[in-house]
Amino acid sequence: MKAYSVNIVGLSNKLHHFEFEVGSKFFDQYGKDIVSDGSFTATVELNKHETFIEAEFWIHGVAKLICDRSLESFDYPVDTKHKIMFKFGEEDKEVTEEIMIINRDTVTLELGQYIYEFIALAIPMKKLHPRFRDEDEDDDGEGRIIYTSGDDEEKDNNDDIDPRWEQLKKLK
Repeated sequence: MKAYSVNIVGLSNKLHHFEFEVGSKFFDQYGKDIVSDGSFTATVELNKHETFIEAEFWIHGVAKLICDRSLESFDYPVDTKHKIMFKFGEEDKEVTEEIMIINRDTVTLELGQYIYEFIALAIPMKKLHPRFRDEDEDDDGEGRIIYTSGDDEEKDNNDDIDPRWEQLKKLK
C-alpha cells in the first residue's frame, strides 16, 4: 500500500507531480471484481495549499477484460481524468464524490483506492469484444428476438383461434 501513498506532511505549498505504474499486483491488492488485470500509468498532480489539497488524476492504459458474450479476453483502452479536493478538517469523511475531508494530522494520502475506483468507472457495464460492438450499434435501441414460443405466433394469427376461446372472450 505504501507504493501508492504520498507523504503530505513533507510537501511544500505548491504543485507536485507523481507517477504510478499499475499492473496485476495492484489489482491483487485492491480487488479483482471489475478489473482483474491490465497495465496503466496514473499521473497525479497534487496542488497543496494551506487548508486543502487539489488532486488531479490522469489514468491511461489497457484493461484486460472478458467479453460477456463470447468469454474471450480482449484489451480495452482506458483514458480518464478526475479531480478530487482534500480539505483539512476534524475528522475523515466524504462530503461529495469530489470533496473529501481529511484529518489535519494526516501524514500520508493513500491514492491507490482512488486510482482503482477511477479505472473501474472507465470500464463499461456491458463488456463486448470489439468485433461485436458494430453489431450492437446496429440495434437502434430495439432488442432482437432470439427465441419465441409457439404461443406468440398463435396470438398473432387470428384465423387459428379455437372457437371455445372466442366464446370465453365474449363473456368479458
